Amino acid sequence: MSKMDACPALVLNADFQPLSYLPLSLWSWQEAVKAVFMDRVNVVSEYDFIIRSPTLEMRLPSVISLKEYVPTAPRAAFTRFNVFLRDGFTCQYCGTRLPAHDLTFDHVVPRSKGGRTTWDNVVAACGPCNMRKANRTPREASMPLRKPAIEPTAHWLRNVGRSFPPGYLHESWRDFLYWDVELET
Repeated sequence: MSKMDACPALVLNADFQPLSYLPLSLWSWQEAVKAVFMDRVNVVSEYDFIIRSPTLEMRLPSVISLKEYVPTAPRAAFTRFNVFLRDGFTCQYCGTRLPAHDLTFDHVVPRSKGGRTTWDNVVAACGPCNMRKANRTPREASMPLRKPAIEPTAHWLRNVGRSFPPGYLHESWRDFLYWDVELET
């Protein structure tokens, strides 16, 4: 991996809000440079890293904003990751917090009993709880949910996403990402 591959650009909407928090809206340096040349973005901040061609020299963009506003979806996409995000990456039966790869998707009312794969019938569960609950409802298994399964709004889910910052944040991104981190004084 080259040094440039470690230089993604944070992508902001025209209102200077990130397009998404989870996953964080990042473009590779190649995509960012192409967008600059196609005049689709404004460069807001740059890395100290310089790229050169025979006729051009430029610093790699670290933060870019779209020139045209892209409306955000009114409804949150129903995905495994968004279910885990809604549930705080926590098993809704025992309360254990786990990384996404250790969580499973559980139907509150099992599909064999007419349960559907919808926001209000699917929760995050650890493997042991999912196996223990098996093909039963939470009441039948004596395993009450920690909180009800509901459909989150896209706005609520975006705000929750801010609670889970990625492992790496370039210093030039911090003014645009409002994670609950202590600010330096």
